[in-house]
Amino acid sequence: MEKNYNFERKKLMLPEYGRHIHQMVDYLCTIEDRTVRNEQAHVVVEVMGNINPVLRDAADFKHKLWDHLFIMSDFMLDVDSPYPMPDRQTLHPKPDKIEYPSKRIVHKHYGKNIERMLSALKDIPNEQARKAIASNIAKYMRTKSFEYNQEYPNNDIILKDIRKMSEGAVELTEDNINSGRTEYKQAQTNNRTRKSFSQGNRPNIKNNGKTNKQGSKRWQNRTQYK
Repeated sequence: MEKNYNFERKKLMLPEYGRHIHQMVDYLCTIEDRTVRNEQAHVVVEVMGNINPVLRDAADFKHKLWDHLFIMSDFMLDVDSPYPMPDRQTLHPKPDKIEYPSKRIVHKHYGKNIERMLSALKDIPNEQARKAIASNIAKYMRTKSFEYNQEYPNNDIILKDIRKMSEGAVELTEDNINSGRTEYKQAQTNNRTRKSFSQGNRPNIKNNGKTNKQGSKRWQNRTQYK
């Protein structure tokens, strides 16, 4: 008995049609007489349409069946189709290549958006507006520097970085930075900082004579069920 496992068989181009339809299409490719091949191709298309009778009312139903016929034959079937043969590249288009940013981030702890915002300040004609925006950005820069280095940077470093990334369009002073300075504190969750719920600071709740194992009381006056 000859064994015929599925993993040894030919891969199905369109599994929804089943292996028998694929075998019919493979047989069409072996017919040498073109007239007979065209007749049999129309018969196979009718059989394919009977598998999905609900879609018969669709406008492009026949066109889709002929496209599937060519796909299952791996575009090797040579018949006179009422519709043009689909292109392999059209059915399986290659995605467009994604252009990854190649520009190096000079200050990684600030991020690329900070560089873009400071670089765009040179297009703002109002000097007062530029300084107000830069002061808010400086506040954020101090926050990101603390997250990165776990310490606040010197004001001279912030002023130098802002002047460099804005291409000299913004000139801030230490007063501008100090006016927008805020302390950034990370949330600390530690078992030692949790509130100790001792017996003294618990709310007065009736326990009906019940305490935990550390207490001396036990269940008192329990009803005995017999």
